Amino acid sequence: MDVAITIMALLFVAFMALGVYAGVKAVGAAKRGVDRTISQARRTVEDTALRAKSLGQPGTAGELAQLRLRLRTSMRATQDALQAGVAEDASLSESIQLFERLSVHGRELDDELRQLERDPDRSRVGQRLPELRERTDRITHSADSLRWAARDRARKFSEDDLSTLSEQIDVESGALRHWSTEPTEPTGWSGPTAPTAWPKAPGERETGGDGDRSAPSAAGERPEAIEPPDPRRRTTYPWQKQARPETTN
Repeated sequence: MDVAITIMALLFVAFMALGVYAGVKAVGAAKRGVDRTISQARRTVEDTALRAKSLGQPGTAGELAQLRLRLRTSMRATQDALQAGVAEDASLSESIQLFERLSVHGRELDDELRQLERDPDRSRVGQRLPELRERTDRITHSADSLRWAARDRARKFSEDDLSTLSEQIDVESGALRHWSTEPTEPTGWSGPTAPTAWPKAPGERETGGDGDRSAPSAAGERPEAIEPPDPRRRTTYPWQKQARPETTN
């Protein structure tokens, strides 16, 4: 009984700990979601304000707003492209590290531009505009290079995969249509061979394709008679005995 109570108490404590852990994780995820939403809303408001300043305010203030808007747009687009591509291509992790180092310079420049927007000395700010424009160009050029390189890499992989898939589909389509191709004769087969002739019986004459070879060539023609050999013309040899004349008693 005491063992059962101990086990139930341990289970209760474990479930309580698991519930607390799940609650903390849920609260943390909700907090991160809220922070992300607030950050996105803040960026949207700032981008809208910068766009309005770049279009509505001429002079130094308008040019500063254009530089900030251009910098933020390029950096955000590059960040989104790299984060979306690293899930499928692990080699982009090094590119993300380089982008994080570039982002440090980008944030420093954005903060400096924001401070210059509120600076009352417009003449001094105007003198620094060429240097600020050059820094913005260098950062945005580097960000754009990373972004387009990642996109070109993804497009190349997609084209290679599509080419391989098309070849495999062509092979499979040809295999499925095997009935439409005529069967080819095996190599070395020169057509049907004549059947082997059965041995003929003794005394049976051979017949060819054109009839009996021993038959007369023309109708009504009789074969020539074979004359018996003349005994007087028979050649004698020394070892042969002479024939004895028959005597009548």
